[in-house]
Amino acid sequence: MTEPPRREDNGRRQQVRPMRMETLAVHAGRAVDPATGAVTPPIHLSTTFERAPDGSYPRGYLYGRDGNPNRAALEECLRELEGGAEAAAFASGSAASQAVLMSLSPGSHVVAPRDVYHGTARLMREIMAPWGLDVTFVDMDQPDRLAQALRPHTGLVWIETPSNPLLKITDIAAAVDAAHQAGAVCVCDNTFATPVLQRPLDLGADLVVHATTKYLGGHTDVLGGVVIGRTENDMFRRIRDVQVRGGAVPSPFDCWLVLRSIGTLPYRMRGHCDNAAKVAAFLDDHPGVEAVYYPGLRHHAGHHVAARQMRPFGGMVSFQVRGGRDGAMAVAAAVKIFTRASSLGGVESLIEHRASIEGPGTTTPENLLRMSVGLENADDLIEDLAQALSRAMERDEAGPGDGDSRG
Repeated sequence: MTEPPRREDNGRRQQVRPMRMETLAVHAGRAVDPATGAVTPPIHLSTTFERAPDGSYPRGYLYGRDGNPNRAALEECLRELEGGAEAAAFASGSAASQAVLMSLSPGSHVVAPRDVYHGTARLMREIMAPWGLDVTFVDMDQPDRLAQALRPHTGLVWIETPSNPLLKITDIAAAVDAAHQAGAVCVCDNTFATPVLQRPLDLGADLVVHATTKYLGGHTDVLGGVVIGRTENDMFRRIRDVQVRGGAVPSPFDCWLVLRSIGTLPYRMRGHCDNAAKVAAFLDDHPGVEAVYYPGLRHHAGHHVAARQMRPFGGMVSFQVRGGRDGAMAVAAAVKIFTRASSLGGVESLIEHRASIEGPGTTTPENLLRMSVGLENADDLIEDLAQALSRAMERDEAGPGDGDSRG
């Protein structure tokens, strides 16, 4: 965490404990504006900054692509939240992921999870593979599969835990050990967990990636991404070069929005986790549900690993509906409080048929629905799912062509 402050006490310098997560979320990257005394930081929209008579930039900024006070504040905040040495903010999570991959040399080998955000998989396959990246997808929740996939020219092990959308759990420390023994860097996509629930850098990961669009932004109103490095090294400097030279940087206002939202992140995550645990338990006992994927359930394959490296278990729940694709689509069509939409991490609950959005070649089960469980009352969410599942089961029992009069 952040370097602990010191204080004078009876003439002796004493160590003050590092700030805890709730305090960091409120204070990291923020300071009272020295010009006006404003507690809320101003938005600096200027794209260029004045030089001194001698040609220098004494205030530290020269051009909007190179740096901006709002971006610097957000990067400082995210660096402190994850316990890293450096952070680079981007215009989207995909831009952040691409910067990590572009920091490698063409011909480098990457090992990635088979169950990974489909945008990351497409980025690797469709953009980075023609560029020269060699990618192997494995079941990352099985450590032996990772070990078997490593090669002499493996440069990066990409982990995503919990995974998207099956919420598989990768043992971060074990993956880090395997990567480092092969001479590779280990990066963890921590979007689902956030630093409130899980800090991969503390477990040895070299880099952390977030789509700040999700829980960090938290209000479904801003795009962004970030890469955080455990140390300032050559690889992170290459990532910074991609950020500045490539120019996929977030706007000052986008940075301001994410920083504003982080202040409530620890308390929002508690609500998301509490609601998700209740929803998952309800679904786990429902006759219309074939399987539930939530690491907080004791029968989840990755529960014990998740309990060791994250607390609690997040706000994402996926489940498979009895009745195949039609049954899943019927449930999604019948909800009243959940919104049928992509994305996650906002205050509102979302539900989505993932195979539809992922398209041809998806490995996601056709009867799977992924939910981002929001901050509504958990009983209301459960009642909404109960009535939607009941309607879907009635439809399934009625058979095709029946039940049209129900509207």
